[in-house]
This record gives sequence, C-alpha cells and structure tokens, in this order.
Amino acid sequence: MPYRICKIFSVENGHILSKHPGKCRFPHGHSRRIEVTLEAETLDANDMVCDFKLLKELVQAFVEKFDHAMCINTDDPHFKFYEEAYERVIVFEKADPTSELMARMVFEHAASAVAGHFGGGRSVRVRAVKIHETETSWAEYSV
Repeated sequence: MPYRICKIFSVENGHILSKHPGKCRFPHGHSRRIEVTLEAETLDANDMVCDFKLLKELVQAFVEKFDHAMCINTDDPHFKFYEEAYERVIVFEKADPTSELMARMVFEHAASAVAGHFGGGRSVRVRAVKIHETETSWAEYSV
C-alpha cells in the first residue's frame, strides 16, 4: 500500500449552476475546503512522501484563483453580464461549475505541477482532490 499525505486549502467561492432546476441556478457561494492528496510507494531521504511546504508551493497559487471568484458556465444565458459584473471570474466552457468539475480542474493542475517537479525521479503522484462544498457535502476526482 502506498504512503499518502494530504494538504488542505480553504477558499470562499461563488458559482451559478445554470442547468440546476432549483435555487442553485442563482448566484451563491460556499466556504470550500480543498484537499489535495499525494501518494508514493517509497519515502524520500527525509522519510516523507513530499514536504507539505512544497505541496503548498506547487498548488496554492492555482487554488487561490478560486478565492472570492465567481465560476460561470459559458452557456449560461447571462454569462456576458456576469463576466463584466464580476472582477474575478473562472470560466467553465459549456459546463456548469460543479464541485465535481472544480475538483478535476485542481487535480489536473496539481498532477501537472507534481509531475513537473518530480520529473523522472521518485514516483510521487496526485491520488485525489476532494472539494467540500458544505459541512456535509463533497465531490472528489481521483485516479
């Protein structure tokens, strides 16, 4: 079984789920907790999968783009209005900005950053990204 570590990030984030039949089709926000889990079969010379500080350096700038940003589907009928009205917008091309898709976006960035850092050396990889939308609800993207 591989070793695993997890670093948790927090952001305040808004989104509009234009495909949703209920109240979620209106602008609303969440205090999101984002968990990035790495794994490796072996530990490094310091007996670690990866230093938590390094993981933070590899992922935090990307995650912070979501903080106090509005995530919007380009197919939303009011997309242009929201894009102009909000200073910080994250665009989801023809897809609702669900926690599931946010988890995949963070996973893909983290996986690329981790692979770029570790290169052809020790096999350290992103195992999963979990995004908590509320205290009782989360979505995960994993390999």
